[in-house]
Amino acid sequence: MLFERLLARLTLREPPPVVAMIRLTGVIGAPMPLRSGLSLAGLAETIERAFALADLKAVALAINSPGGSAAQSALIMGRIRALAEERQVPVLAFVEDVGASGGYWLALAGDEIWVNANSIVGSIGVIYSGFGFSDALQKLGIERRVHTAGERKSLLDPFRPERPEDIERLGAVQAEIHANFKEMVRARRGRRLKAPDDELFSGEFWVGRRAVELGLADGIGELRGVMRDRFGKRVRLRLMGRRENWFRRRLGLPGGRSEDNLGHGLIEGALGALEARVWWGRYGL
Repeated sequence: MLFERLLARLTLREPPPVVAMIRLTGVIGAPMPLRSGLSLAGLAETIERAFALADLKAVALAINSPGGSAAQSALIMGRIRALAEERQVPVLAFVEDVGASGGYWLALAGDEIWVNANSIVGSIGVIYSGFGFSDALQKLGIERRVHTAGERKSLLDPFRPERPEDIERLGAVQAEIHANFKEMVRARRGRRLKAPDDELFSGEFWVGRRAVELGLADGIGELRGVMRDRFGKRVRLRLMGRRENWFRRRLGLPGGRSEDNLGHGLIEGALGALEARVWWGRYGL
């Protein structure tokens, strides 16, 4: 009799709620040999598997990104939102060190955005940076030869002096991307925004508590604690990751992923690592 009661109790007990956890860490853009990059191509499988879990109650995004490609930010965010609406699953975003620029764009995939009191949040703007080597070439006696079909094919060639028309063209592109970014913030945050546009969209960034006051985030909290408060102590957090290539992983090759291209040169990789360092350095990290 006792055994039958225990069996009935075990049979009637509901399975624990499941929360899929996706880590979005790093600069947003195509990966390079010495720099990992967040892109839709690299994350699509992970996102699909997260929303396909049984007994799924929510998807949690752990975000730590200083930004990068606006296009990839929009693509990743768009895929998450499409699946969230298709499967009717809530998404909660959690900013760790940084959710700025494209990193904040990723956070907008969340129905709620949670931050740490010390998180860097915001930087809703568009930036272009580069180098100019025209004087260096002149001193070295090197002649730069560029031939194009189309008078506007060359833009901001680093080996030539800046031209006003190039700066004007770049500004127009940046303004359009900035407008898209602002439109997405308004669409996702709506009435929760508590500051005028000229403050929110100036490119400024803030620490966590101020971001909450401005309406860019919903509260201070960390992923595990919020999920346990929301779904109970039995909640299971399932960390989703990319499936790695077994052969390369066993050999200890970089990345261990089938789509990594070892043909990329070390110079390109070093430049990618330097670029990532610059992105993180903007926020003192």
